Amino acid sequence: MSKNKIADRKKDHLELCISGKVEFSERTTGFEKYSFEHYAPTEIDIKKIDLSGEFYGNKIDFPFMISSMTGGTKKAERINEKLAVVSEELNIPLCLGSQRHALEEKNNYYSYRVVKDVAKNIPIVGNIGAAQVAKSKDPADLFNKIINMVNARAIIVHLNPLQELIQPEGETDFSGLMKNLELVCKKIDVPVIAKEVGSGISKTAARKLLETGVRGIDVAGAGGTSWAAVEQLRSNQKDLYFREWGLSTSYCIRTVNELKKEYSFTLIGSGGINNGIDIAKSIALGADLTASARTILVELMKKDVDGTIDLIKSWFMTVKKIMYLTGSDSIKKLKKVPLIREKEMY
Repeated sequence: MSKNKIADRKKDHLELCISGKVEFSERTTGFEKYSFEHYAPTEIDIKKIDLSGEFYGNKIDFPFMISSMTGGTKKAERINEKLAVVSEELNIPLCLGSQRHALEEKNNYYSYRVVKDVAKNIPIVGNIGAAQVAKSKDPADLFNKIINMVNARAIIVHLNPLQELIQPEGETDFSGLMKNLELVCKKIDVPVIAKEVGSGISKTAARKLLETGVRGIDVAGAGGTSWAAVEQLRSNQKDLYFREWGLSTSYCIRTVNELKKEYSFTLIGSGGINNGIDIAKSIALGADLTASARTILVELMKKDVDGTIDLIKSWFMTVKKIMYLTGSDSIKKLKKVPLIREKEMY
């Protein structure tokens, strides 16, 4: 694919995610089906609630990361720079969009490297697509280039078969992916995270991925942005069945969490995380961290850096209130709070 076409596609993606109707219209995250069990005799001092955690050995102030968005265009450069400022201020990880374009065209390096110049202390997470990993003849070298570009402390491999299927220029051949993932996980020095982009990762798929040696699963479930919808809008397609394809975020978190009995890994809850209630429910269902992309991007466009920082802080004020009402003074304790399914409340 030509470099100009990749840049045009990235530009389309940004514009549609900012202004287009790209959310699932019928399928939800499933969070609305759960309620917290209220704990009346709480003795928690809300001012002393600890929201801090760690991300592969790096201390972070909130169990949250800004999820993968963009890179490879001038507009993306400005967005990444601002996201880096937000992340640095909040001391949370920042995930980059796919770095493929920078690897293929060095003029695009700075749209990714800018975060390295701004964010001096936070974990930066690199990103490459499954199709590129699958067809790489030297995947370890590929990953090391990604790491060195931004001093990445982890790398996301995004799994997007539905998006590639709908995309007119999509690359649907993932053969060799698992073999190359296993090779990479043995050879590189940073953890690899397997991430969907909105269709979810099932327990069965997560198990196969963990067997390759990946150390993180970001479920990126259905209920937020539908990348099938994004690609359908780009190419004037209409197919409601595939637009709504995927596993709800809450289902993915709950079932993938069951694998913690067999594997040691970081479980990231993303896909339609739009407020503090979603964050708290994700953690109670088993997520170690949560992540959001499009909601953050829209806020950044509307209210710039300060408004985005305020939004994320407000989300975690809501999380604190939930922790107070459930008798939880730490994220570790929030993970043990019972959630009641809707049908069980009546």
